[in-house]
Amino acid sequence: MLLAKRPAHKHLGGKWEFPGGKVEPGESPQEALKREIKEELGCDFVPRTKLPRSMHRYENITIEMIPIVGEFAESSADPICHEHEAVAWARPEELCDYDLAPADYPVVEAYREHQRLQPNE
Repeated sequence: MLLAKRPAHKHLGGKWEFPGGKVEPGESPQEALKREIKEELGCDFVPRTKLPRSMHRYENITIEMIPIVGEFAESSADPICHEHEAVAWARPEELCDYDLAPADYPVVEAYREHQRLQPNE
């Protein structure tokens, strides 16, 4: 799984997160993720499976996480940090070794459950 490290000057700076962002009006979550990954990492993402949504409340904001499992297109460029300090590839069992943003922990659990139910994916 691809993780991206938030810039030090932003909210939760230095924390690792799953790339993505806000769904704009008129966009599906899949379209938003494709756009965000292109903007943030310069990659072409192919969405496959939506995982259960979750809500996380930070001190000043509540965000809805809409995790989507997918892959980079075969013709995609390698990730380049346009908005993050670093990127890292992690196996599912390594995810909690990273200092993740709190909203991302339910995504890890949803992904692990997904993998348990779909071991060949």
